[in-house]
This record gives sequence, structure tokens and C-alpha cells, in this order.
Amino acid sequence: MATRSPRSPASSSCSSGSGSGSGSGSGETASSVETASAVSTPRDAPATPSIEERIYASITAALLQGRLRPGAQLVERDLAAAFGCTRGALRKVLARLGYEGKLVLAANRGAFVPSPSEVDVRQVYRARQIVEAGIVAALCGALSAAHKRRLRAHVRSEEKALRAGAIDESVRLAGQFHVLLTELAGGTELLGLVGQLVAKTELYKALFDPSKGSSCSADEHARLIEALDAGDLPCALAAMREHLAELEERVVEQMRNSADDGDWAAVFGV
Repeated sequence: MATRSPRSPASSSCSSGSGSGSGSGSGETASSVETASAVSTPRDAPATPSIEERIYASITAALLQGRLRPGAQLVERDLAAAFGCTRGALRKVLARLGYEGKLVLAANRGAFVPSPSEVDVRQVYRARQIVEAGIVAALCGALSAAHKRRLRAHVRSEEKALRAGAIDESVRLAGQFHVLLTELAGGTELLGLVGQLVAKTELYKALFDPSKGSSCSADEHARLIEALDAGDLPCALAAMREHLAELEERVVEQMRNSADDGDWAAVFGV
């Protein structure tokens, strides 16, 4: 996102030689100009998202809220009609989502919601178990006060999203907790890998187990923080292992229970 340049500070209303009563003509003119400038300068209005950003946000929300069936095809003609946009604008968004792994793009066939097999799901969770065990070991007993503040603030954000019923935000924050752990462990080289693994499991969770959101994650994350803070490595490793294993089993159990919905306008809320 581009950063808006800061606004210039307003000119001082105090100038040498000006005073109440019979000010000089030049002083009055300067004052009038300043007043007119202050009145006529519009306030910065929030930027309106482009149609492409709105489409991207809508499709991402539909994915993370579990409103799209695994394997469903996103037909360009139907989506363009639902969003009231050109197919060219829509293709840009689908390409972006494909690059991020949120959609599968098949040459000469179109865009599809991912439809992983049980083996695919288990392999990704297994990779997370292996990588994140090392992250836990690196952080155990080594959390600084600043680390603990950031982690606990993140958990509070998870709890707030859950209370508000914001399922997509709840899922996103639950995944970002693990990315934050990687960052705090100094795993700069691992951030990309962990981010990709988390993004895949976020999507699996949303596609196959959308109704519960991330109802247990905040509590489990809080327990993990306490174990890390106490320097209890066996407890911390067990907390992470059980946390990921529970999510994996819940997803696998629900994999065949998603429903189809071809009403694109209803799915994307447009």
C-alpha cells in the first residue's frame, strides 16, 4: 500500500506587525488568505478501494468463512456478472489468489477452490509439526518482556474476533500467531515457509470446518505462552503438538461435509 505524504503544517496565524484593531492592509490580506485557505482545504478522505481490491477481499472472505465448496469452479462470466466488473479485472484478482495458493488455476479450464485429499492435509500438518517444534524449542525460556506483551496482545485480538463472530478474522489471527512465534524466534529464513504452511492449513480449516471458527485456538495459544514463559520444554512441545493434532483431526473429520452453493451473488455478499 502506498504511503500518503504527510500534510504540510498549517501556517502560523501570528505574524509580525499584526494586532487587534487597525491592522495594516497587508496584514488583513494575509489573514484573509490564510482563513480562506483553511476553509477551502478539504479534509483527507479515505481512499476508496478499487474494484479489484473489493473483489479480492470478497473472495478471500468467502474462502475463510467456508462459503465456497472445495473443488468448486469460479466461472469468470458468472463472477463478472455478480461483481459488475470486466472479466479483465476479474482475471487479475484470480491470478493473485492463485499465486497466494488460495485458488488453483488450471490452464484452459479456469479457477477452482482447492480440493486437497486427506493425504495432502496430513502432509501439511506434519510439516508444521516438525518445523514448529523447533520454533518452540528456540523460544522456550527465552521470551523477553516485549515478546510476552506482543504474544498476549495477539491472543486478546483472537479472543475479540471470536466474540464478534468474525470467523475469517479469527482464522487469520489464529494462523498469524504461529507466524509471530517464528518471527520472535529469529527464524527470518523460515518466515516464508511457515507463512505458506499456515496459509494452507487456514484454508483447510475454513473449507472443511467453518462453523466452529477457531474456538479453541486462543485458549491453547495462551497455554503455550505460559509454558514457553516457564521454560517447560516438554509441556510447551506437548501443547503445540496437541494443538496442531486437534486441528488436523477436526479438518479430516469434516472433509466430506461441505455443501455446494452456486449463487455467487449470495456467496460473495454482492
